Parts: sequence; structure tokens; C-alpha cells
Amino acid sequence: MKLTRPARRASLVVHVTASAGWLGLTLGLLALGITATTTGSAVTVEASVRTMKLFADWLLLPLALLTLLSGLLLSLGTQWGLARHRWVWTKFWLTLATTTATVFALRPGVNSAVAAVTAGGPLPDAGDVLFGPIVSLSAYVFMTVISVLKPWGPTRRGRRLRATSSGRTKIPTPVA
Repeated sequence: MKLTRPARRASLVVHVTASAGWLGLTLGLLALGITATTTGSAVTVEASVRTMKLFADWLLLPLALLTLLSGLLLSLGTQWGLARHRWVWTKFWLTLATTTATVFALRPGVNSAVAAVTAGGPLPDAGDVLFGPIVSLSAYVFMTVISVLKPWGPTRRGRRLRATSSGRTKIPTPVA
């Protein structure tokens, strides 16, 4: 099922806006994580990790899910397809992986940092506030690059569908 032109354009705007928001939010999380790990001020550490928690709890997951769902809608409703081109397939799996990592790694890491700092202790592990944003940022930049360049060509399924639609379907010869 193909999206109509207005629906495709609206979906594309939602997808690009959500993706850009997710990328910007991740840059903000990285800046806050760097601040928390490099400052000598306990007040600044606490403010940084509390702000990271606010971003992670209220903004990160909704943007991640919106990016995932709008990308899925675009892939299934346009000529690109979900499994027709390697770059689309790669973006889908990376988006799913980063969304999952947000839920099971980044948010718990930020929550443990907040709990330790608000209890009056030091930042327990710099990795809790730095690793997630660094990995996420790397993945988002890579996904942006492949969205622009569209490398690698079609998948096997994509080549098969292209051959079928162009009328070059080969009928297998039975083996005797």
C-alpha cells in the first residue's frame, strides 16, 4: 500500500523533525554528561544529571518511538520498502537498537547517577552519563549519512521484486 503524496510528505516531515530532535537531544545529553564528569562543583554535577534525567524521562523515549514509527510508516508506504534496500533495513535495525538501548541502558544509567548524586555522593561512574550519548550520537550520524547517500543497493528481496515488476521474471526449470 502506497501513501498518497500529502500523507508521504507529512510523514517525511514528522520523521525528519523527530529524528533531528532526537539527534539534538542526544547532543544536549552529551554536553550535560561532559559537564557532569569534568566539573569540580557538586552543585553543577547534580544540576547536570537531574537535567539529563528530565530529558531522558520526558523527551527521549517519545522522540525515539516517533522516529521509529514514522520511519516504519515511510518505508512501508513508499517505493523504498522496509526490506528492499540495505540502507533502509540498516536504519530500521539501528533505530530499533538505539531505542531499546535508551530504555534498558541510558535511562537506568542516568537514574543511578541521579540517585547517587542526590544522596550526597559523587558521580559513581562517568560511563553512566557519557557512554549512552556517545554511542547514540555515533549511530544517528551514521544513519543520517546513509539516508543522504543511500549506499549498498537493493537487498536480495529488492532485486527479486524489481525483476518481477519489470517483467523479467525467470520461471525455474524443473529438474528431471
